[in-house]
Amino acid sequence: MLVRSQKHLAWLFFLAVAVVGVAAGVLIVELRTPAQASEAQPPAMPVVSWAAGARPAPGFSLIDQQGKPVSIAGFRGRTVIVTFLDPLCRNLCPVEAKILGLVESSLPAAERPVILAVSVNQWGDARSILRVDMQKWHVAENWHWGVGPAATLRKIWAAYKIGVADAPKTIDGVTIHNIIHTEAAYVVDGRGYERALYVYPFLATDVEWTVRQLASSG
Repeated sequence: MLVRSQKHLAWLFFLAVAVVGVAAGVLIVELRTPAQASEAQPPAMPVVSWAAGARPAPGFSLIDQQGKPVSIAGFRGRTVIVTFLDPLCRNLCPVEAKILGLVESSLPAAERPVILAVSVNQWGDARSILRVDMQKWHVAENWHWGVGPAATLRKIWAAYKIGVADAPKTIDGVTIHNIIHTEAAYVVDGRGYERALYVYPFLATDVEWTVRQLASSG
């Protein structure tokens, strides 16, 4: 795998989701399956990549949509994609979820990554909401939500340099939480080390390339 020089990631705290207004045509391109993408077009490199054993992924333990403990350590031996999504989001998060689903479905069963989505919205962490998302977003079978106490989630966001801000509005006495957050996905190898960081927008073929490289390197 190509390894870029390590960069300071603190800037991600200030990365706003300015791409909310991305044109529909761009979204269609991003949702292409690997078969639809041009084979002659090389994959886009991740924002940052790391050599094997160089950067341990911060550990954490949360609860998934089934009420079971979920952690990176629990998937040793498998590639894990750690992403950060809002269960109540109805614009970019479902699109990113579908892109990651394409990554999973495009690979042989033995190479398919676990997708671990850490919630960035504590007000949307009810299991009923998570299950509805999984149905509507058509996520991969290896998908796990990660939810937990607000304080625990904040520590995980900070450890992964994910900026999360709430811009609440009160309408007729009801508070609506508008979550703005960094749209990012870390690829973690089977030994628990970060190997690549993708910041949305990205293509399924880009992330698939990284996962295949990890599989081929053992």
